[in-house]
Amino acid sequence: MPRRQFQDVFENVSTASTTADLASIADGNEVNQSVTCTGAALGDMVLVSCSIDTADLTLTGTVTSANTVEVIAANNTGGAVDLGSATYKVVALTPRADLF
Repeated sequence: MPRRQFQDVFENVSTASTTADLASIADGNEVNQSVTCTGAALGDMVLVSCSIDTADLTLTGTVTSANTVEVIAANNTGGAVDLGSATYKVVALTPRADLF
């Protein structure tokens, strides 16, 4: 039987993934990748994962419009980083309004 943690905290959970080869990122810069995530809404919390080692890049995600999550790879490593092709998975969580 699957565990359903946090089922009482979130009223909607949306998932999506995309494969992308992000451009080389110079130190101090960032690159964005849009992901269509059906059901994602402004104000949702977003989790992001990557299928390969992120080489100390910081990955974050934000809902920028209905059904669209922007994955942001930020480089503060001190040098350029080129990850190569990878799969990025996102989870958008809509919190219950009466709890937050």
